[in-house]
Amino acid sequence: MNKKLSWLIWGLSASCLSVPVLASGLETSLGTNGIDALKLHQPPYNLTGRKIAIGQVEIGRPGMFGWDKAVSKNRAISLAAVFLRNGPAKSNTGVDPHAYNVAGMMVSRDKGLPGVAPGARLYSSAVGSTKNMGQPEECLSAQHIALQNGGDIRAINFSFGEPLNRDPRVDAVLDGNALLTLCVDWSSRVHDVLYAIAGNQGKGGIPIPTDNFNGVNVAFSSRRGGIFNKVDVSNLAGVNQGASGRLAGKEYNLDGRRAISIVAPGNNIPLLNPDGKINKATGTSFAAPHVTATVALLQEFGDRQLRTKKPNWSVDSRRHQVMKAVLLNSADKIQDSGNGLRLGMSRTLIDKQNQNWLDSDAYKNPQIPLDAQMGAGHLNAFRAYQQFSAGQWQPAKTIPAIGWDYRQVAAGNSVDYQLTKPLKQGSFVAITLSWDRLVELSDRNQNEQFDVGETFSDKGLNNLDLYLVKADAKNSEAGAVCSSISQIDSVEHIFCPVPANGNYKIRVQFRQQVNAPTQPYALAWWTMN
Repeated sequence: MNKKLSWLIWGLSASCLSVPVLASGLETSLGTNGIDALKLHQPPYNLTGRKIAIGQVEIGRPGMFGWDKAVSKNRAISLAAVFLRNGPAKSNTGVDPHAYNVAGMMVSRDKGLPGVAPGARLYSSAVGSTKNMGQPEECLSAQHIALQNGGDIRAINFSFGEPLNRDPRVDAVLDGNALLTLCVDWSSRVHDVLYAIAGNQGKGGIPIPTDNFNGVNVAFSSRRGGIFNKVDVSNLAGVNQGASGRLAGKEYNLDGRRAISIVAPGNNIPLLNPDGKINKATGTSFAAPHVTATVALLQEFGDRQLRTKKPNWSVDSRRHQVMKAVLLNSADKIQDSGNGLRLGMSRTLIDKQNQNWLDSDAYKNPQIPLDAQMGAGHLNAFRAYQQFSAGQWQPAKTIPAIGWDYRQVAAGNSVDYQLTKPLKQGSFVAITLSWDRLVELSDRNQNEQFDVGETFSDKGLNNLDLYLVKADAKNSEAGAVCSSISQIDSVEHIFCPVPANGNYKIRVQFRQQVNAPTQPYALAWWTMN
């Protein structure tokens, strides 16, 4: 790899250097102390991501067996295809150990060190690391991956980013308008793919496109007592307190919009190198692929349900907004004591100050949906499966304790979901609402694809609100017992205790129209059975 741009990749700071380890004593991030994905590989679930296509974009690319000498002795990682931007990859060119590590985290078939989704089809593109490559070429690479597999890619992994000082805009800030950020939000909608973006790490430096709206930004956790349950100290944390969007070299989203969606394991992670040896490495680079590959597991299950024509199931299960809502809503926050009141959560996640979600402003302030460091909590693939497998339920009928939906709401209107069973006082309710910022391509040549030299247009974000209200309430504000009413985020998230025994409903309200008069959204909910 060209050393001039190697610093663009997450996970290459001093805290992220790889060191050789012995395979015998490995602590896996895929087990019950991590994301609990290994359980899904086994009967009765048998989910490995079979026939599900996912993508990877980085500065370099993983080596492909039979194509690149670097992996000639290692068949553990099977790739569907490799590219250089939007063309075929050249043999033995652009091969990068970092990209190989990330790919292995997703699709390794090594028996001792499997990936999260060893059966998935991975398409990988290298942007290339010459001086002239930048956000247009990165967008071109992402688009090319999104169009693979007949245009059916369910998630794309970004374990790299761009620094603000390379952004061509004057006095660039994290306002969502960098070309690569706009590209991610446009592609999310047009190609219907969930982007998992390695969250900002260290003291800033490479934050674009973490100011996206439509993807999932991933922070990374480290172990305490063998369990991944603490936001690692290397994550950039906190919220901008200055008007410029920069603080002492650290970079934050403008206006206090939260940059982290979810946390996944990323400290001291065992990874396969191209030569077949195992290293341990640290960084958000290795947290993001946990999320990307978990989507493959869920999508294999979803497609199985569609094939067998299961009730309460539709192709809406493939929507990126649904995946985002499911992943966030099922995340671990506070460990359940065994009585189910905290929805069976398996761990208590703490931030860098050793505070948990109940200490956060996100818990206390309805205008803040996500915690600055923890997002919605820690990724749990098995809980995500439980959330997703509960099926799709429509507001026309009463809904079960757990489920999800995808539909549209018109400006000035609301959609109510009446829960079938009463809720128990003191039990927690988790509800997540996800929708897209509208970004359109300024398509000069009318080929419906991004070309270098073209730009995107930000049409803004319609404002939706989310409420848990008493069943007989007519007015959202008066009848709401919990709410999430951010004016700046594309996610609303409720995690709150039920104040009294009784019947309740979930309300999605289209508060303020900024662009289109109807807004597609995904909703996921989890209440005590």
